[in-house]
Amino acid sequence: MKVLFVNNKDSFVWNLVDYVSIFEPDTIVVPNTISLKEVRDINPDAIVISPGPGHPANPRDIGNCLDIIRESTVPVLGVCLGHQAIAVAFGGEVSHSPSGPLHGKTSPINHNGKGIFQGLPDPLVGGRYHSLAITRLPEVLDVTARTEDGIIMGIKHKKRPIYGLQFHPESVLTPQGLKIVENFLKDSKTLDDIEDDCRKIRASARHRK
Repeated sequence: MKVLFVNNKDSFVWNLVDYVSIFEPDTIVVPNTISLKEVRDINPDAIVISPGPGHPANPRDIGNCLDIIRESTVPVLGVCLGHQAIAVAFGGEVSHSPSGPLHGKTSPINHNGKGIFQGLPDPLVGGRYHSLAITRLPEVLDVTARTEDGIIMGIKHKKRPIYGLQFHPESVLTPQGLKIVENFLKDSKTLDDIEDDCRKIRASARHRK
């Protein structure tokens, strides 16, 4: 399994790369200026959009991540800036968090227990490092996690395997973070298995003709 890791130049990037690499050593780190053609040439099985400074609507901060998210045919996990970019990519809005900036703070996070949150305690403790938050969610996304004061901490596309986390799973302040990353990669592998089965069925059908 090949994971494409899009680097938005955050201090946490390599911690998150290490987490992903524990489960999938074939992790390719690229800058956020990578083109869609280059992404297709790499042909990843999953994509991670990293945290980073700035605003997800600013091309200088987010590079080509919005197009990568919109055009992806494989599972995507966006963290912090990457999470916010998912909302912007599908027509949502990101602005200053109603609860104010939080850097190096923990919060109890309530979640739906599905997908990347499967098997985790509810609430879980999440490490937060952000001053921006999703303030308007597009119709195609669902909220999967919130803080007790209502700030969106997790999202998922309604029809596609695209997930976002506002908090940092790779932070030491998030005890269950490694399990969240593992859950995402397990979901990605499940989709790969389904695609492999479909290819085998199509190949078998061709041989019978």
